[in-house]
Amino acid sequence: MKLKIGIIACMAAALWSTAVYAAEDVKLKEGETLFRKHCVVCHPNGGNVINAGKTLKRADLTARGIKAPADIVKKMRAPGPGMTQFDSAKVPDKEALAIAEYVLAAFH
Repeated sequence: MKLKIGIIACMAAALWSTAVYAAEDVKLKEGETLFRKHCVVCHPNGGNVINAGKTLKRADLTARGIKAPADIVKKMRAPGPGMTQFDSAKVPDKEALAIAEYVLAAFH
């Protein structure tokens, strides 16, 4: 009986884990699609065609104090010189967050 309960528990954990990863994959795919729509022209492969020193690579972001998705969204809303501003009318908060999460996951 304990073996059956253990097997069922393992199967449930595996299914839950698969569902969580599938949901994350969908969210990252959405972020990738939005990134390609709004950002890839200036940031191909996580680079930066306007300012080569300000890439989307994690080390460059961290050096500029950008560590979390909210930091990226903040930069999208109020960028520095050379970057297009993406206000909430152009890129709603949910989409901006999806882009930010994709950037942090994709460009190490």
